[in-house]
Amino acid sequence: MLHPGAPRAEILALLEREFGSDLLTCPEALDARSRDDSGICLPPAAVLLARDEAQVARLVVLANEHGFAVIPRGAGTGLAGGCLAETGGVVLDLTAMNRILAIDAESVTATVEPGVFTGDLRRAAKAKGLFYPPDPASLDTSTIGGNAATNAGGPACVKYGTTRDYVLGLTAVLPTGEVIRAGTATRKGVVGYDLTRLLVGSEGTLGVITQLTLKLLPHPAHQQCLAAVFADLDSAMRAIIAVMTRGHLPSAMEFLDATCLKLVGDLLPGHVKDSLTGRGEALVLIECDGTREETARSAADIEAICRELGALAILPAPDDEAREAVWKVRRSVSSRIHEACTVFIPEDIAVPIGNIARMVAALPQVEGRYGVVIYAFGHAGDGNIHLNLTSPDEAARPRVEAAAEECVRLALALGGTMSGEHGVGLAKRHLLPLEISPVSLRLQRGIKNLLDPNNILNPGKLFPDVAAVNGNPKEDA
Repeated sequence: MLHPGAPRAEILALLEREFGSDLLTCPEALDARSRDDSGICLPPAAVLLARDEAQVARLVVLANEHGFAVIPRGAGTGLAGGCLAETGGVVLDLTAMNRILAIDAESVTATVEPGVFTGDLRRAAKAKGLFYPPDPASLDTSTIGGNAATNAGGPACVKYGTTRDYVLGLTAVLPTGEVIRAGTATRKGVVGYDLTRLLVGSEGTLGVITQLTLKLLPHPAHQQCLAAVFADLDSAMRAIIAVMTRGHLPSAMEFLDATCLKLVGDLLPGHVKDSLTGRGEALVLIECDGTREETARSAADIEAICRELGALAILPAPDDEAREAVWKVRRSVSSRIHEACTVFIPEDIAVPIGNIARMVAALPQVEGRYGVVIYAFGHAGDGNIHLNLTSPDEAARPRVEAAAEECVRLALALGGTMSGEHGVGLAKRHLLPLEISPVSLRLQRGIKNLLDPNNILNPGKLFPDVAAVNGNPKEDA
C-alpha cells in the first residue's frame, strides 16, 4: 500500500493559492497540531483550518491528484496518536466547523458540525430539556467529530452506551473527495449497508465527517450519587455486580484502586479519609438518574447493598454540590498522575465485569517485573479499565512500554479487548494482531483499499503491516 507523505514545495504553493489564509504553515500552527494527549509528537507540513465541507472535499481531491497525506483532526485530546501526521502530510483541522445547526425538540435530535465541543452540545440540549448522554472525560475540550471518529464513551456508557449509539446519520467526505450522506434522521432505518456505523469508530481512515444527526433523550429530572470505600477491589467488584444483578441500572459506576486512592485520597471528606489505611482499599462511585423519587430510592437501595457487602465508609451525595465534590475525586486522578510522573503510558483495556478484580490483582506482578507503577481506575459498570503505566525516569520508557504490552495480553487472556474507547491510532497498531485474526485484518484492509485506493486519508493508522517513519515506508517486524 502506498504511504503518501508531505506535499512538495510547489504543491504547498498550490495549496496556499487554493485556500489562502486558511492554510497554515507557520511554526506555531504546525507545533500546535503536532501532538495529542498520547505523548507522541509528529509535525505536519501544513494545516488546513477548514471552514466548510467544500474545502474538505477540495483538499482530499488535491491530495489524490498530487499524492500527499490528509490527517483529520478535532481538538487533539486523543490518547492514541490517531490525529498525528506520521508522514508529514496536511492536517485537516475541523475545529472551525463548530456550529450547532439545529436542536429539534419535536424529533428529539440535534444536527451539528464536527467541531462542536461535546460539553457545548450537552448544555444546548439541556436548555431545551433534552439530553446527549455520551460523556468522555474530555467533554469540555473534545469535539463531536473526534468522539465519533473514535466512538468515544465515558462513565455514562453503562446505562446509555457510546457515541455510536447516538449517531443516526452523517455526511462525510470519502477519501476520493466524493460526499455521501449515510444513515437517517429517524430512529429506525435498515435500507442498505450501515455505512454510518462503519464510519463511526474508523479513526478518520475511511472518511471525514462534516455533519452529524444525533439522537437525544429527555433530560433526567434528577441525579444522585454516592461513593463507597471497600477493603479491597475484590469486595468492591462484588458490590458492583450485586447492584447490577439486583435490578439496578446506574448511570455511572466508577472505581479507583488503592494506588489511585493514595494519590487523590486527600480530596475525600474527613470521615471517608479516616477509613483509609493505605493497605489496598478501593473506592466505588455510583450515580443514578431519573425522577427525584426514583433516584432517592435507587441510591438508598445501592447504599444498603454496599453496606451489606462490607463497605468501610459511605459518602452520600444527594445534591449537586456534594455530587460535584465526589466527581472531583474521580476527575483528579489523571491530572495528578501527569504531574507526578515523567513517563506516562495510558491504556484503556476492557474485560468482562467479573474479571476486573482478577485483572487488577495481576498488576503488582507486572509492576515488579518491569519496575513500573500502575494506576488502575475506570468504568466498573462496563469493565473498561484505564491503566496508567508510569515511571519517574525517562530511561525506563522501554520497560513501561513492555509492561503495557503485557497488560494488553493479560486483558485478552481474560476475554477482554485492548481498547474500550481510546482507539488504536499509532500507539496500539503493533498490538492489533494480538486481538484481530488474520482473516479479519485482511477484510478490514480490503475495506480501506476499496474506499481509499491511494491511501490518502490518515495513512499508517490502525493497521500494523506497513508503517512509515519520517516519510520512508518500512515493513514492521
